[in-house]
Amino acid sequence: MQPLTKPGIVGQTGAPPAAQGLWNCDDALRQLLQQRLDAYAPGLAALPDGPELRRAAVALAVTESGLGADLPGLPTHSNWSTAAALILTRRSGSLRSHGGQWALPGGRVDGDETAEQAALRELAEEIDLQLGPDAVLGRLDDYATRSGYLITPVVVWAGSAERLQLNPAEVQSIHRIGFGEWLRADSPMLEASRHGPHPVLRMPVGGSWIAAPTAALLYQFREVCLLDRPTRVAHFDQPDFAWR
Repeated sequence: MQPLTKPGIVGQTGAPPAAQGLWNCDDALRQLLQQRLDAYAPGLAALPDGPELRRAAVALAVTESGLGADLPGLPTHSNWSTAAALILTRRSGSLRSHGGQWALPGGRVDGDETAEQAALRELAEEIDLQLGPDAVLGRLDDYATRSGYLITPVVVWAGSAERLQLNPAEVQSIHRIGFGEWLRADSPMLEASRHGPHPVLRMPVGGSWIAAPTAALLYQFREVCLLDRPTRVAHFDQPDFAWR
């Protein structure tokens, strides 16, 4: 595997935090993310031939690091930290598909729901995080998965989110992973795909890694929201286990 890019000081805004991983979950960050998402035009994925994809939405929920990520290789905090983080989950091992895998809170879009409505509903159902429409900051690019979904990523502002409660039928664990982890010099990791010309993308976290499709959305969040670099990710491939 080899890194595609190395994060550094880019553009005219946010360079010191981006370089050092120092981001605080405050009004200034919310405004910065809102500005960057307002300026970004989300792309639509090129749909593959075959059966129609099912619509889904996931939430990239910006929150405080709290007591830490509760993962090997990542720090814990004795006092509550207001450093910015994203909420990720491990899916319940009892689920029929993708059990135990890393995920962003999300799921199918029901009926005439918008992607934003579905993402907010799934946050409430999976981790008991109740947010209103005003929490939505914007969208990133749609991503077509090998397992038959067209995912719309929705960036939302979750604030401190101090009292999260997992739904054991869907979620095995909840993790607050600080922005600095997404800015690691060894991120992203790419390897050749045996299914086509585009590489498989992974994002390192702690002593392990997260695979696309979730990793592709995390990478785009890093590039667009943190580093202010318009970057497309729909072409990145997924490892074989994510196809099922």
